[in-house]
Amino acid sequence: MSDILLVMTNLPDSETAEKLARHIVESGAAACVSQLAPCISTYRWRDKIETTSEVPLLIKTTQAAYPQLEALIFAFHPYELPEIIAVPVSVGLPAYLDWVSRETNTCKE
Repeated sequence: MSDILLVMTNLPDSETAEKLARHIVESGAAACVSQLAPCISTYRWRDKIETTSEVPLLIKTTQAAYPQLEALIFAFHPYELPEIIAVPVSVGLPAYLDWVSRETNTCKE
């Protein structure tokens, strides 16, 4: 079983997404952040249905680095309640998973 996580969050625009992605990787909280194309999200917030454009980030990290990653996202995210979802990676290319582990070992507290 791998200790690698795929973490997802959405940002309001590309500039904010790029800044957060760079900060996450520079801090060592993740090995890689993939910024996807903008998408349309529809959700219920404060008893209203909202629809807005968002930029998804896919973040590759480890379980050990997750607490720092979550804290970074929460601190720098412009939303009152940011989406932060972590999915365990059960299998993958061993060399890639090892690389993710090595890169997140540089986490700075």
